[in-house]
Amino acid sequence: MPADSMSMIIMLVVMVGVFYFFLIRPENKKKKAMTDMRNSLKVGDNITTIGGVVGDIVFLKDDNIIIETSADKVRIEFTKWAVSTNNSAEKAAAKAKEAAVAARAEAKKKKKTKE
Repeated sequence: MPADSMSMIIMLVVMVGVFYFFLIRPENKKKKAMTDMRNSLKVGDNITTIGGVVGDIVFLKDDNIIIETSADKVRIEFTKWAVSTNNSAEKAAAKAKEAAVAARAEAKKKKKTKE
């Protein structure tokens, strides 16, 4: 096998590896995260659909959800795959992050005063 052929094969393997780690793998992780988020929905969560409709979940079925969208108590049924974000979970995560940052700042402050 000539050296040119061997280097060509090595370059092809490297290209496939790069495509896997920079394109395919992150996309699969994103799909898995979205599936996990949709499976963890519960009554009372505030969600946004891929169409931009915002509302609170009032009923869950196997593949469908029913949400109330306004103060008028308008109810709309969607399939679970139409859910884009879980606003309740994002708010809870943001609060937890703020609490962690505040605790870290407090710990730094205490450490500084001890020195």
